Amino acid sequence: MSIIENIYIEKKSKDNVIAKNIASSANTSSIFYIDTSGDVLAKILKSDDPVGSGKRNLLVTENKGSFLKKCPGTKEMVCCNYYFINFATNCPIDCSYCIMQEYLNNNPLLKVFSNVDAMLSELENLIEKNQSKYFRIGTGELSDSLAFDYLTGFSKIIVPFFARRKNAVLELKTKTNEIRNLVGLDHGGKTVVAWSVNPQRIIDSEELCSASLEQRIDAAVVCQQNGYNIAFHFDPIILYDGWEADYAKVIEKIFKNINPKSIPWISLGCLRFSPQMKSIISERFYQSNILNGEMVICPDRKLRYFKPLRVNAYRKVVLLIRNYNSNIPIYLCMESQDVWRKVFGTTPDGVNNLNHVFKR
Repeated sequence: MSIIENIYIEKKSKDNVIAKNIASSANTSSIFYIDTSGDVLAKILKSDDPVGSGKRNLLVTENKGSFLKKCPGTKEMVCCNYYFINFATNCPIDCSYCIMQEYLNNNPLLKVFSNVDAMLSELENLIEKNQSKYFRIGTGELSDSLAFDYLTGFSKIIVPFFARRKNAVLELKTKTNEIRNLVGLDHGGKTVVAWSVNPQRIIDSEELCSASLEQRIDAAVVCQQNGYNIAFHFDPIILYDGWEADYAKVIEKIFKNINPKSIPWISLGCLRFSPQMKSIISERFYQSNILNGEMVICPDRKLRYFKPLRVNAYRKVVLLIRNYNSNIPIYLCMESQDVWRKVFGTTPDGVNNLNHVFKR
């Protein structure tokens, strides 16, 4: 995990529980109370690597907008009807393929939002007014779900909240092993702890400052021992010479350590990014090889591997998983109905045909 060098807490947030948790957990010499973040942001933007510099500076502020957003999906791709809680933006983990490098290019500070009461109120309003619907809600759209948890204690707030909801499940998606606050929590079986996984060679070259594969699996074992369901996301799958053997080892490691009955779903998604990301990746990750693959612009205006390559990769990963367990639901993240049909032999009509996966 990258080292957060400075923490800036806006004075209007200092009495909030999140700010207090951070102040009590962090080195007090690195904490600064400020009126506004303008000067801090201006300094970051003037650095040689604003994105990298932003990952070392954390701002605690209020969210002025909505916390809860429905996954926007992408053109002509099947969506899994996911909802996000944006409790933070940006991430101290530095992945070469991360869209945040482009999305937050003008505001690269790490941000944690302090007004959690407003967030919980918004969540309760959605869930309670829609009792006939089942919600799968994650916190990992604009940041890693657990990367800040050792500072914020956010999981101690959000996990018990979901434990009382009959028609919703929380997914905490991470590339860390920061699970210390999850141990001993009363989660009521309504929180799924999920890990994004890749071969160690990809973690070493493309997922800087993240936990190793072994650390991620070890953390998953502890969470399983504490009664949590455990999900895995092979996303992005990155193709290179020898990728099949490396991904086979990842899957073997998972099933040697995790009881399949504890796995409610596994997702697959191949590498994809906007054309604008190519220059960012080339500049910030000169050692990366992910731009060497055969990629083409697709209908959603993202660069992806050629469809036959993606279909072949999905089929092989699905087969590897099915060799260990044939009952775990597997879904594709942001892929077309045609790809679904070529991989699974069936085509989901839409989000309703995926509900059985997540209600399981």
